[in-house]
Amino acid sequence: MIDIARIKAITLDLDDTLWPVWPTIQRAEQALIDWLNQHAPATAALSSAPEVKQAVRTEINQRHAAQAHDLSFLRREAIREMLRRSGDPSHLAEPAFEVFFAARQRVELYDDALPALAFWSQRYPVVALSNGNADVHRVGIGQHFHASVSAQSLGVAKPDPRIFVAGAQAAGVAPHEVLHIGDDAHADCVGAMDAGMQVVWLNREGKDWPHPSHPAPVQVAELNALCALWPNHP
Repeated sequence: MIDIARIKAITLDLDDTLWPVWPTIQRAEQALIDWLNQHAPATAALSSAPEVKQAVRTEINQRHAAQAHDLSFLRREAIREMLRRSGDPSHLAEPAFEVFFAARQRVELYDDALPALAFWSQRYPVVALSNGNADVHRVGIGQHFHASVSAQSLGVAKPDPRIFVAGAQAAGVAPHEVLHIGDDAHADCVGAMDAGMQVVWLNREGKDWPHPSHPAPVQVAELNALCALWPNHP
């Protein structure tokens, strides 16, 4: 069980923890295509071929392997490469990416997300800890967060323990005083365990624990069930 008395801060994953990420990405990609249809129709046509788009993404990821932690950079460069291949002006990569990025912040929160955020943020500093490029302020939930630490800003991604240590530092506490909550068994749970944190696996789909090298953490299917562990939960 979680030792609530030890908790002085909470670090929290974002994508697939507070909202489902792939519907968000799909809507953002559609917004990008709509923009390209107006401003770079040849690129929009090329982007309609999934195998081409995937090949470009793979090539960009390999070419810029040192930037694997920076999803915004990789997305922008993939757009730039698609523009180049289509013969459209490459400088359109910046405004095209901004269209994608703005739509990427329009998420649909899980029903349990806001009540849990309100409950924890009244009790602890809550720090967003994400490998993605969501911005809690642009999403509209920034008031619940003490700070945000991202792989993009730090230069390392979960499960690297350094990003978890940075999250604890942002909250002003030691790692063993942090409870980390996330949906990814490897990136979130194994990484936080290796950093010395308490961990809760948000396992909405009832998956089996896949890492025999680490003890299975506390699991919940929804954030409400986790909040209910606090003795003062309403």
